[in-house]
Amino acid sequence: MSVKEFDLNIQKVLEDWEVFHALREIIANAIDEQLLTDTKDITILKSGDSWVIRDYGRGLQYEHLTQNENEEKLKHPELVIGKFGVGLKDALATLDRHKIKILIRSRFGDIALGQSSKKDFDDLVTLHAFISPATDPSMQGTEFILPGVIDEDMTIAKDFFLKFSNEKPLETTSLGQVLEKGNLTSRIYINGLRVAEEANFLFSYNITSLTKAMRKALNRERTHVGRTAYTDRVKAILLDCKESKVAELLVGDLKNFQTGETHDELSWVDVSVHACKLLNAQEKVVFVTSEQLMNSTDMIDNAQTDGFSIIPIPDNVREKLQGTTDVAGDPVRDLEEYTSEWNDSFEFEFVDEKQLTNKEREVWNKQ
Repeated sequence: MSVKEFDLNIQKVLEDWEVFHALREIIANAIDEQLLTDTKDITILKSGDSWVIRDYGRGLQYEHLTQNENEEKLKHPELVIGKFGVGLKDALATLDRHKIKILIRSRFGDIALGQSSKKDFDDLVTLHAFISPATDPSMQGTEFILPGVIDEDMTIAKDFFLKFSNEKPLETTSLGQVLEKGNLTSRIYINGLRVAEEANFLFSYNITSLTKAMRKALNRERTHVGRTAYTDRVKAILLDCKESKVAELLVGDLKNFQTGETHDELSWVDVSVHACKLLNAQEKVVFVTSEQLMNSTDMIDNAQTDGFSIIPIPDNVREKLQGTTDVAGDPVRDLEEYTSEWNDSFEFEFVDEKQLTNKEREVWNKQ
């Protein structure tokens, strides 16, 4: 059985990558193939001493190991995780550095890794793919067989992906999803791949429409993506939410302003204003500042008597709310708006003096 040697030409190895980073890239490629081909879910399972990662797409070919930029993935940025085709080669090099054996199977052939001399340069030994005829020429998809990978590394690798998390979508917009965070720490995903964590966010987010800043920040290692890269997109996702549980949780968090226990999203004025407009459309509320709470107690008492909830807000949010309407088109009710409504609620009916009773006339004559 003939075996062909294919030089992977890997010049720079990511020395900081661990085995789980390599597994992450293999899983990402499998998920991308599933989405691009609309085939059934990938499988990740333990078989004896080996972990097996499989997709059911078109099958890996050795030519794919030369690809520097994947045109198909570039045409579908809203779907896929990978873009440039270097992740798989980085993964193979990392696994080799950690002395993890690997067998890749598809209908196009079986691929193993090993060290070999470059053609015509016996003194230069590099990582090669050893390609042999397919064990199963009718096989659907690609299978990565990974003996020696410990369970902990696979657990860490899977934890990078929204697909394997317990974070459920609360609302989906054209820019991404707001997720119910499953842990104490919120996560930022890009097309389902975790790239950052936030200690004081109210939600997790899956961003599916990237900005230029995010594309630039999403480096080869897929790590160290700072908040400045994704803040604008997270804001835009929240501002695009109009109903469902997201509105309720934003509003609930806004009510904690006075205690200083709001999450970081509510520190963004535009998001706080949006939350107020959502709340105004859903409940009987009056928005007041801390100063008004102290100085306008009579009018606030009137509002509470009328069944309104008092919602303290910062001065900068109040400035943005004045004179605006909520998502239903009704005026946002700050204290000035409520006072105006309260004054307008009185109706005066003039009575002819001849209609006064004797007691009423006695009072009238005292004027």
